[in-house]
Amino acid sequence: MADPGLNMPDITRWRGTWTELGVNEADDELFAEIMRRYAEPHRRYHTVQHLDECFAKLDEARGLAERLSEVELALWFHDAIYDVRSSDNEEQSAQWSQAAVAAAGLADAVGERVRDLILATKHDALPCSNDAALLVDVDLAILGAPAERFDEYERQVREEYSWVPGFLFKRKRREILEGFLRRPDLYTTEHFRTRYEAAARANLSRSIQQLKG
Repeated sequence: MADPGLNMPDITRWRGTWTELGVNEADDELFAEIMRRYAEPHRRYHTVQHLDECFAKLDEARGLAERLSEVELALWFHDAIYDVRSSDNEEQSAQWSQAAVAAAGLADAVGERVRDLILATKHDALPCSNDAALLVDVDLAILGAPAERFDEYERQVREEYSWVPGFLFKRKRREILEGFLRRPDLYTTEHFRTRYEAAARANLSRSIQQLKG
């Protein structure tokens, strides 16, 4: 279950993100729509709990950000669109964020950077900027969570893909986790490697063994 010590990402934080970007009045209706998306009934892991945990990890390492407000905005949007049967969730979420930045009257370069940050959470390539490295590490911090939370995360992922036959899910999930485990480093930043790398590798190894059963 969610850590009771986590601070819910509320509208105050949302407004603060936009204020730091130079926008005087945040779009509160957009905030409500994003929160509605994270509460969609088909979600089990990609929920407000995940968003809570990500903001908590970002707050631990906020000093690493070059453009913190852009990393925060990317975090708000990174799983805003999530359809378990779709392969372009990140692209759609990135496009939505870019449109929101444009609607707020900010420079195109801001929207482009936020878009690129969200696309980095596809985890299919090494991050190409310091801020992307930070956001990717924040998104993957769950891999280094305490064993109880990691196991809950694995159950949540299975529930999101409940429509996939068990044998197929186990095979595909094992391939994904083995791919992470083969990386020389799971985390790009020293902050996250120091704190979460060892636990993440232990969690991944344990889960892969369970999936072989």
